[in-house]
Amino acid sequence: MAQGKTKGLQTKAPNPRHAAKAAASTKRGKRYIAPKKPTLVKQASLKKGLTAKINKSIEEQMVSAASGGKLTIMKNANAGPSTSKK
Repeated sequence: MAQGKTKGLQTKAPNPRHAAKAAASTKRGKRYIAPKKPTLVKQASLKKGLTAKINKSIEEQMVSAASGGKLTIMKNANAGPSTSKK
């Protein structure tokens, strides 16, 4: 009776938690595969270190600029009201 209809079999309603779990298991964004060759591993570690140093210096500059007074949109310290003549 594999080809016959089954009597009285009811389908379950879709569970909303199952959809949430399925969506949480996949991550957005590009996938990164770590380099295997020694030269590429060295380059990747160097790039990671440089990126960390650059980000740290940018954050320090932002903190020093923000600590000078009230928090506003970043502008040059010496940029006053400029008047341009045409």
